[in-house]
Amino acid sequence: MTDLSDLAPAAWPARAAAAWPAVPLVVALALWVHAMRHTDVSALDDFGLLSALHPTFWAGLAVLTAGFWFTVRDPSRREGWSLAYVLGLLVMERATQAVLYPAPLYAWAWKHDAVIDHLLTSGGLQTADQLGDMAVYDQWPGFFAAQAALVRLLGVDNAAMYMAWWPLVSSVMLLLPLLLIYRTFTADRRLIWTAVWLFCVGNWVGQDYFSPQSVAFALHLGVIAVVLRRFGRPGGRRGRPGQAVWTVLLSVLVTAVVVSHQLTPGMLVVTLVALAFTRRHRHWVPVATTVVLFLAWCLTAALPFLSAAMPDMIRSIGDVGANVETGYGATPTGTGAVATSWAARLLSASVLLLALAGVLRQRVLRHRAMPLLLVAAAPLPMFVASSYGSEMIFRVLLFMLPGAAFFAAAALLPKVRTLAADAAAREAGGASRVVPARRRRRLRLPASPPLRYAAWVPLLALLAGTFAFVPSYSGKDRINYFPPDEVALVRHLFDQAPDDSLVVAANRNYPLAYEQYWRVDHYWFLDDDRRHVDEIVRDPAAVLARDMAAVEAPARAYFLLTQGQVANSEMNGQLDKAQLRRLRESVAKSSRFERVAENSAGVLYALKPAS
Repeated sequence: MTDLSDLAPAAWPARAAAAWPAVPLVVALALWVHAMRHTDVSALDDFGLLSALHPTFWAGLAVLTAGFWFTVRDPSRREGWSLAYVLGLLVMERATQAVLYPAPLYAWAWKHDAVIDHLLTSGGLQTADQLGDMAVYDQWPGFFAAQAALVRLLGVDNAAMYMAWWPLVSSVMLLLPLLLIYRTFTADRRLIWTAVWLFCVGNWVGQDYFSPQSVAFALHLGVIAVVLRRFGRPGGRRGRPGQAVWTVLLSVLVTAVVVSHQLTPGMLVVTLVALAFTRRHRHWVPVATTVVLFLAWCLTAALPFLSAAMPDMIRSIGDVGANVETGYGATPTGTGAVATSWAARLLSASVLLLALAGVLRQRVLRHRAMPLLLVAAAPLPMFVASSYGSEMIFRVLLFMLPGAAFFAAAALLPKVRTLAADAAAREAGGASRVVPARRRRRLRLPASPPLRYAAWVPLLALLAGTFAFVPSYSGKDRINYFPPDEVALVRHLFDQAPDDSLVVAANRNYPLAYEQYWRVDHYWFLDDDRRHVDEIVRDPAAVLARDMAAVEAPARAYFLLTQGQVANSEMNGQLDKAQLRRLRESVAKSSRFERVAENSAGVLYALKPAS
């Protein structure tokens, strides 16, 4: 009788080999935790988080990337390890700021929290007569209504209680539709997971923050996944069993996109139209469904905004130069801002160039994955359509990335295979027992490639892209991060401001900038034409007092200058340090103003009633 204890030692090496991928993953996360404990973000410079991070963060990122590559290229490893590494990457990419910063980032995220607060306060949607320009958010209320319901469900005071973690949550939401899209064309897990990794490191645009775009983009990918997988025509058939169910699901997803965001439905329409021109996906139900739902919303709930904005939208069509220029107040200024801006550009350019190389190098993908190539190219015409507030170039890059990452991953692999090619191989194998040697070589599934090529060159490319993500994504954290003192100062303002008061600030880059916008007015003088800005710079106290004098008691007029406004002004070429210092000193010395509050993050003044 065999003693089981004699067999146990022999199984240890096999078990150790099977668990080997856990070692780099655990080491990387341990280094990340150590870095989080030893990183100081109290004094960020123009390089943002880049210069503040502890060196062990970079070591952990390198270990994680190397562990991922040597795991994903090993055919004996289970896909669960690839998923674990991608989740580890998202934690290091998207949770770092939530761990390090005691307050949520991005003035726009705070703005969206204010919109949710308005819905909870008013109990319903309101028009431009009641809200002015902010009524546009009530015309696309899907995201905000869902978040208002979530706030109630969780029993928290507001969305600020959890919105710092939203980048991680929204990024994880993208994984399922991405995997479904990629698996439509290949079962090669090396290609699938390398594409997912490249998507994560190439997605630096910053639309994963607490915003309607973050959810609308996930829904957009969900629609693309359904269309690619359930509305194709294998073997020339026009439909599939149960397609009515998928049409209903498609309608639900499209409706959620349409009621939540202005731009994403347009991107979805051009993508679906591009797919409909391919032979396999020449199915017009998705296109018709999306167009009908989009037009129905535009001609009803969104009509007030579109009626006012349509003339400018029509004028911008075809003006590519104006649509891609940044304009005043959005030009990186200073060594740190310029360096991180170039890092982002080079990262995007590298992914696109790798994608082009993948298309040229992997001939099988040009034919078998042509729909995904169209998905990547479809957003390009939007450059011609609109500037979208000087952000169109970033949105086009975002919507191109899922397809571009797939072909970029193919460029890093010696040989890839597609589902269609695998099916052809099986059919060829079943047709005859005797297959010519050359045919067998062509159909052979790829094994783990030689170490000299398939490991080091692609690994260096992955490391470069993963490292470049950090300055691209976090290089502007001096602008985007608001310390607790700044939050407290602004909150103090709105706690005491009477109804119909006016808040004057240099720009809107501060927390709670839209707080209680339904009862307090806001004026950001750097949004004015340059002549008036120059007038304020020449004699700040006198001109500001004149601009603020129309406020009638009991309402008050406040002047707020905070750390976030200063950072945004300096790094985006609005006002330099000398001009900002002159502004603050002029108001401080003026008898027209009284100081209400001050701390390390800013100062608050009120215009005296006599003025």
